[in-house]
Amino acid sequence: MDVVELALPGLLLIRPPKFSDERGFVSETYNAGILQKYIGDETFVQDNHVLSSRVGTVRGIHFQKPPFAQGKLVRVLRGRIYDVAVDVRHGSPSFGRHVGVELSAAAWTQLWIPVGFAHGFCTLEADTEVLYKLTTQFSPEHEQGILWNDPALDIDWPVDTRSAIVSPKDLAQRRFRDLPAYFSFGQR
Repeated sequence: MDVVELALPGLLLIRPPKFSDERGFVSETYNAGILQKYIGDETFVQDNHVLSSRVGTVRGIHFQKPPFAQGKLVRVLRGRIYDVAVDVRHGSPSFGRHVGVELSAAAWTQLWIPVGFAHGFCTLEADTEVLYKLTTQFSPEHEQGILWNDPALDIDWPVDTRSAIVSPKDLAQRRFRDLPAYFSFGQR
């Protein structure tokens, strides 16, 4: 498994090995024993499978506040996305900064997003399917978000604000400056 640390500490780009022949391929996309040295003793308790039919569909930017904070391991099963993780840990040297990477089924890459980061993505192809493993179950009472196109975040989304397909819920999220201090750097 190839693992690369990204510009913000804790974010990892992971490429599992893929073995192909005339029949197709086999890939070990998750192995707790191997990933443990990179992400610690995380246990995944829920998988979410998302289909976005149209190019320019934006989902996020979401996270869950403690005690239901979630780490996520994100991969694309079909299509391509621009995936974004925003550091929301007060006191972090990278507080308010983000990393954006393209994930695709063709590149066979995954993104590890630890607790303390908000997450969102934009589809780059029609009928894109995304699967993410979560370290904590979904809790509607703990779900939080940030406005996807907040100028303070300076995210270079690959879609124009006027043509993005965004849910009413995501359009109503608060701005980054109004986000309470749910996470502190160095604490889980």
